[in-house]
Amino acid sequence: MEIVFATHNKNKVYEVQLLVPKHIKILSLEAIGCFDEIPETAGTLAGNAKLKADYVTQNYKLPCFADDTGLLVESLHGAPGVLSARYAGEQKDATDNMDKLLAALENKKNRNAKFETVIALNLNGQQILFNGIAPGEITVTKSGVKGFGYDPIFKPEGYDKTFAELPIEIKNTISHRGKAMKKLLDYLNKLENQ
Repeated sequence: MEIVFATHNKNKVYEVQLLVPKHIKILSLEAIGCFDEIPETAGTLAGNAKLKADYVTQNYKLPCFADDTGLLVESLHGAPGVLSARYAGEQKDATDNMDKLLAALENKKNRNAKFETVIALNLNGQQILFNGIAPGEITVTKSGVKGFGYDPIFKPEGYDKTFAELPIEIKNTISHRGKAMKKLLDYLNKLENQ
């Protein structure tokens, strides 16, 4: 089975391909010849995931899933949230985003945060949503070189290392995206076994 993951982010494609069984091949947007920046103009994570999945389904007529992820910080009333990738501007620079967030939290005792991922799957004329949440906290400084995005400043609950310090195998079992993907894969497995 081939299914398109509506993203240009090679790190996301790599993480997800590690999660799926060998008989499912994940295709990136580049692999299907889509080099467009799909607009993410919805006010919610679910809305953006739907926009991206629908774009691929309508324009390429392929089974597809898309995700949107936000980092929600308690003391910042859920910011950066749906604007996580563009928190410090349209350049979508991870270092700028982390620096801005660390500055915003400088004098705050409450550093509780959570990552949330929503996946929209378009398959067989239906759209189904799956979500995953990873609770944790924002660290005071960056630590680690693995992962991407806010990983160097996010320490998941129950761990003393950031996502950027943890091996990918551990991150994939506890992360927001890993949890949402597990629900998606469970759904695909049920379909195949019917």
